[in-house]
Amino acid sequence: MFAKIKMWARNLKKKIFILYFASKDERVPWFVKLFTLCVVAYAFSPIDFIPDFIPVLGYLDDVILLPLGIMLALKMVPKEVLSDCEHKAEVMMNSDKPKNWIAGSIILLVWSFILIWATWQIYGFFS
Repeated sequence: MFAKIKMWARNLKKKIFILYFASKDERVPWFVKLFTLCVVAYAFSPIDFIPDFIPVLGYLDDVILLPLGIMLALKMVPKEVLSDCEHKAEVMMNSDKPKNWIAGSIILLVWSFILIWATWQIYGFFS
C-alpha cells in the first residue's frame, strides 16, 4: 500500500513539472499558461484554500482539488507540447540535482518570524 501511495505522489510530482515546463512553452495559448501557472503555484504553495488543521476537509484540496486542477490543465495543453514537456520532466526527475538548502532555510526563517510575530501579537492582545 505504501508503494502505491509513493508511486501516486511521484506521478503527481511529474505532472506538476510537466505543467511547469508547458507554462514556459511558446506554443501554449496565454490563457492555458495562466491556468497552468495557477495550478503549479497552488501545488508548491504552503497556503491552501481549506487549512489542513480542519479535520478531513483540510486534506480535501490536496487529494481532490489539486489532482483535478492538474487533470484539467493537462487536457488544455496541446499534445505535441505535452510530449516534449514529459521528456523534460523525466530528465529533471531522474537527474541528481543538489537540493537548495539556502532557499529552504530562507523560507523556514520567514515562516518562523511570522509565527513569532503572530504569537507576540496574540500575547499582547490578551495581556
